[in-house]
Amino acid sequence: MEKTLLTINNLSVTFPSPKGEVQAVRNVSFSMGREKIGIVGESGSGKSVTGRAVLQLLPPYAQVKADEISYQGQNLLSLSEKEMRHIRGLGISMVMQDPKYSLNPVRTVGRQIREAYTIHHKVPKKEAREKTLRMLEAVRIRNPEQVYRLFPHEVSGGMGQRIMIAMMLIPEPSLLIADEPTSALDVTVQLQVLAILDDLVSQRGMGLVFISHDLELVSSFCDKIIIMYGGQIMEVVEAAELHNSTHPYTRGLLSCLPKIDGDRAPLPILQRDEAWLDAVSIPPVGV
Repeated sequence: MEKTLLTINNLSVTFPSPKGEVQAVRNVSFSMGREKIGIVGESGSGKSVTGRAVLQLLPPYAQVKADEISYQGQNLLSLSEKEMRHIRGLGISMVMQDPKYSLNPVRTVGRQIREAYTIHHKVPKKEAREKTLRMLEAVRIRNPEQVYRLFPHEVSGGMGQRIMIAMMLIPEPSLLIADEPTSALDVTVQLQVLAILDDLVSQRGMGLVFISHDLELVSSFCDKIIIMYGGQIMEVVEAAELHNSTHPYTRGLLSCLPKIDGDRAPLPILQRDEAWLDAVSIPPVGV
């Protein structure tokens, strides 16, 4: 692997609650370059919180501690909010789960994508518009001129997700964090969105952190997979070797997947063991 893009060392995130502190992420460490890494686990396993912590997008009451969070050797923990706004988009972009909650409902699609470009690149409005139209074409949207003038409520869920991808990629970041970008889409549209992501990430030589619940999807799309449970990394496997994993949690997740050619017996219930959190010892991922 070439130069390291992202390094996380001993990241922990804690939230206050009426019943005491909740540790959402515990001692997570990994590093990555220009590769595709999947983060998989159940809801509440700490996947999205890890991604948001990198970009400092967690609410003020979240307690974030880490020995290191660095992007291309730059320590993000020491940056001000103004400096982080320069990193967000231009260095690291993040595609959220549902475009309905990420797009501004009172601004046209074109204006929002154009703004994401002009914030980081001081260019004339005409040049930014042309760049936006080319970006809409890159995410395989037909009639980009028409879509440019639409409002978010006038587009479908699949098109909305493509618009979000266009908005996050137009500043030309080196690293993209995609937080379950296909979870609200039907299977056909999922594959189309994944193909777009794969093409753009490969063409631009970017790094990708792909957060998902879908083990099979991630194994077909990523280079490595990080399995998380209870805010902690259980194991790291090469995507091609996922089905050879011996960790009981990963085996449990795999056994719960329905199979088209399987029998009609009820799917097994995932058996969890809290001892996993105490016994696990995972070396850092990456270079």
